[in-house]
Amino acid sequence: MCLFAGSGALQSYVLSLACAAWLCGGAAAQTLKAVTERDTLNCGVSQGVIGFSTQDGGQWTGFDVDFCRALAAAIFNDASKVRFVPLAAEERFSALQAKQIDVLSRNSTWTMSRETGLQLAFAGVTFYDGQALMVRHAVKVTSALELSGSKVCVQAGTTTELNLRDYFQVNKMTFELVAASSLEEARTAYEAGRCDVLTADASALHGERLKTAQPGDHEILPEIISKEPLGPVVRQDDFHWFNIVKWVHFAMLNAEELNVSSQTIDQALQSTKPDVMRLVGTEGNFGEQIGLTRDWAARVVRLVGNFAEVYERNVGVKSRLGIPRGINQLWSGGGILYAPPIR
Repeated sequence: MCLFAGSGALQSYVLSLACAAWLCGGAAAQTLKAVTERDTLNCGVSQGVIGFSTQDGGQWTGFDVDFCRALAAAIFNDASKVRFVPLAAEERFSALQAKQIDVLSRNSTWTMSRETGLQLAFAGVTFYDGQALMVRHAVKVTSALELSGSKVCVQAGTTTELNLRDYFQVNKMTFELVAASSLEEARTAYEAGRCDVLTADASALHGERLKTAQPGDHEILPEIISKEPLGPVVRQDDFHWFNIVKWVHFAMLNAEELNVSSQTIDQALQSTKPDVMRLVGTEGNFGEQIGLTRDWAARVVRLVGNFAEVYERNVGVKSRLGIPRGINQLWSGGGILYAPPIR
């Protein structure tokens, strides 16, 4: 613990920087050490969300899965050194707090209470989502505002449930909640006719619709009723590890912006452009500053890809989900994704 004496603003600022340096220097920077000694990254993922984390024949795939692999690539130069731990919604944060996993990469919404109450830290937003509602075409509903009196299936104990209550209350509508312990159970109840509506993050609903017997019989309504910034989560006790997780994400965004991909990484290593050189490690020692190698970001891009590559193969318009980039475009392409520079 860092204790500050004195009341001067400059003195407090200098001491706060010293404390941060002390933490990053090893007093609390234990996660990277544990990961490297174990020779494996323990990464918490969902129990099955199409496009984000699913297991087929023992092989994990998905957007969140690829972020775990990107971390492993940065640390080990081997994207396969990950042990995936599937977690239910009610156990995901306690597993992180108990150090059963090193990082949680599991469609989890960044909220204030999850940081202040659970002593966790979100290392950025990898996917900007929002809650949506799905109905059968046969009910001939075109707007969420027509759903008063409906039975709604939802996964209990999530921000989804809270958002649902807020939306119906604000719009002076009534509904009957049909709570389920998992999204899979909620969809099963919806398909069995126990409810009229299924609600979840819009990205998850695209996947759940694919799981129904007749996907074409169901429609995701146009309203987005909440903000759901999704991203990786770590504990607050290791600022050094927080920096590594955060900057792996930023490196993937910067790589896309600089047109550095898994297909062009060899050319990028020969580039004389300063921003590309800093990214791939041929100039500066930015990786070493966070306990990695100079080529940490080049490893990520070569073995996993830049942000666009990960997005498109898992959830993009040519994937099973077919979700357009939308606001998940880079800022330079009309979206809101923006990474600080490596310099």
